[in-house]
Amino acid sequence: MRILVTNDDGIHASGLACMETIASELSDDVVVVAPSTEQSGKGHSISLHDPLRLRRIGENRYSVDGTPADCVMMGVRHVMAEGGVDLVLSGVNRGGNLADDVTYSGTVAAAMEGTLLGIPSIAMSQEYRCDEPLHWDTARSHAPDVVRRLLDAGWPKGVLMNVNFPPVQPADVEGVVACRQGQHNFADLKPVQRSDPFGRDYFWTSGWGMDAGHVAPGTDIQAMLDLKVSVTPIALDMTHDAALERLTRSFA
Repeated sequence: MRILVTNDDGIHASGLACMETIASELSDDVVVVAPSTEQSGKGHSISLHDPLRLRRIGENRYSVDGTPADCVMMGVRHVMAEGGVDLVLSGVNRGGNLADDVTYSGTVAAAMEGTLLGIPSIAMSQEYRCDEPLHWDTARSHAPDVVRRLLDAGWPKGVLMNVNFPPVQPADVEGVVACRQGQHNFADLKPVQRSDPFGRDYFWTSGWGMDAGHVAPGTDIQAMLDLKVSVTPIALDMTHDAALERLTRSFA
C-alpha cells in the first residue's frame, strides 16, 4: 500500500511527524508532501496564479509552497505519479476539526482533494484543552487501528473520512464512534479590533470554540465530550436532497 501523507500545519509540524509514525505502522511505502508554511484555515483552495515550488528535504519528504490541496495534487500527479497512491492521510492536525470546521480546514481539504482524485482519503485531528499539553500519543496509539478498520469496512467514492481524537491520554479514550457532523454556535465569532505598537488598527478573529451548551447528540462534538474518537463520513456532493425536491416541484 502506497501512502501519501500531508497536512496543513506545515512540513515541520509535530502532528506531521505523528502522522508519519502512524503511516509507517500501516505501510513501508510512505511519501510526505506537505506545505512549506502554515496553511491552517485555507480550506479547499488551490494556487492558480502563483507558481508551486517543490523541494526535496529528505528521503521521501517534500515541501510545496502552496496549500494542502496543492500538496495532494503534486503528490498524486507528480511525486508519486509512477506507481500511484492507494491512501491519502492528512494531519494529524493540532486541534480538532469538528462540525463546521470542515469547511475551513486545510486538513480536511487535503482529504477532499485526494477524494476528488479517486483515492481513499482520511483527515485526522487531535483535539486539545488549552490548559493541558497536547496528547499526540492518543492519535499515535489509536489511529492505526481506526485506519485498518475503515479500510476493511470501505466507503463509497466521493466520500472522505474525518477522524478526531479526544483531548485525553490514550488509556482514557472511551471508544470509537461513527457519528454525524455537528454544528458550532457562531454567536460569539467576530473580528476584535486592536492596535499595533504604531497605533494602527488591525483585527483578530475571536470567539472560536466548542460550545457544550449547543451540542446535538450523535455528533462529532458530542463524541469529543464523551472522550471518544469520532469518525465522520463527509460527502463531496453537498446537494440538499429535500430542498432539491421542493425546488424541482416549484420550477416544474
